[in-house]
Amino acid sequence: MATATFGAGCFWGVEVTFRRTQGVTDAVVGYMGGTVPNPTYEQVCTGRTGHAEVVQVSYDPAVVTYDALLEVFWGCHDPTQVNRQGPDVGTQYRSVIFCHDDDQRARAEASRARLDEWGVYRAPIATAIEPAGTFWPAEPYHQRYLEKRGLADPVEWL
Repeated sequence: MATATFGAGCFWGVEVTFRRTQGVTDAVVGYMGGTVPNPTYEQVCTGRTGHAEVVQVSYDPAVVTYDALLEVFWGCHDPTQVNRQGPDVGTQYRSVIFCHDDDQRARAEASRARLDEWGVYRAPIATAIEPAGTFWPAEPYHQRYLEKRGLADPVEWL
């Protein structure tokens, strides 16, 4: 098993997207990239902790590659937005790839550069690529949030 961590705005829809990806064995919503240990949702929402809402993905590399997960990441949000996704505004909603090793970093950087070079988006990609730090799982009520409410169909939240 391997781990990948992505921030792409509000973590609820991103979690559903990754859970539906073949080879993903788990997706947990939480926080990464900040300075406050064990932050709460309320603290992260202030924008003062430095954390991003993220999804930590456990996956089987024999079934799905990290490059394929990057494709899912690029496709599930607008990576040209700075500190926002749709109506959600703040640094906690930033587009970010947290890399767990040098190989992930190299693949993420190459992927971002390739998409920018090809002009896939109408604006330059704003996604940050950073080393993974401590992952703090979000509160239990955030886990599988859309699924628990019968809203896990991607059409419901796009």
